Amino acid sequence: MMTKTMMKTMNNNTIGIIGGTGLEKSNILENQSSQIITTSFGEPSSPIITGSICGKKVAIVSRHGLEHTITPSNVNYRANIMALKKLGCKNIIATTACGSLREEIAPGHFAVPDQFIDFTKHRINTFYEEFEPGNMVHCPMAHPYNSRLREILAEATKKQNATVHEEATIITIEGPRFSSKAESKMFRMWGADLINMTTATETALANEAGLNYALLSIATDYDCWKDDENPVSLEMILENFKKSVNVMQKILVEAIKNI
Repeated sequence: MMTKTMMKTMNNNTIGIIGGTGLEKSNILENQSSQIITTSFGEPSSPIITGSICGKKVAIVSRHGLEHTITPSNVNYRANIMALKKLGCKNIIATTACGSLREEIAPGHFAVPDQFIDFTKHRINTFYEEFEPGNMVHCPMAHPYNSRLREILAEATKKQNATVHEEATIITIEGPRFSSKAESKMFRMWGADLINMTTATETALANEAGLNYALLSIATDYDCWKDDENPVSLEMILENFKKSVNVMQKILVEAIKNI
């Protein structure tokens, strides 16, 4: 259970990044070091890699572990968020590969979502397993992504001459399986533009922890709704993500300059 003490925002201004495996192995950080952080919710998915970008303090956690061994449903999202808060992160940028549910969001395009739909079924997406007497907590979620961080990410993407969609609704499914075609078409009818397996849980927890959170999404496929495209596969995701990862890192560096 989160206490009032845990909810206090720390004073320094480290920028948190939650990413897939590989980001911590890049050369975007100066003075890089590793820290093992323990929280009341357990240990995060990976040691926290700390360093700096353009003089700004940065802390990176690998969502699925250093060797990508943690499945989407088994990520300790609460520990990941709380470890970054413990290090003084007020702002968190998360990166994700995702499927596109709209023809205009082509593989290779970036998106900065402004809304999410949570279609997971088995996850703990709150810090509050019970309320303290007289302290009921129901976190507002009408605008889950920080508008300032979203604007910074969109402008940073444009500076790399990459296509960015500045508004999008992302739906998170349980995984690790991909959607059926019927599900994929249903999600489109619901108004979802992107699909992934992780970020709705992070989004809810970051908001509950009082942190600014924004998402940089890379479209890698068309899921399986599009009849004239091959349905999504792991090989397709990895191949298309690899083509975009260098641009993604440049976007992160440019964005961090302006936070």
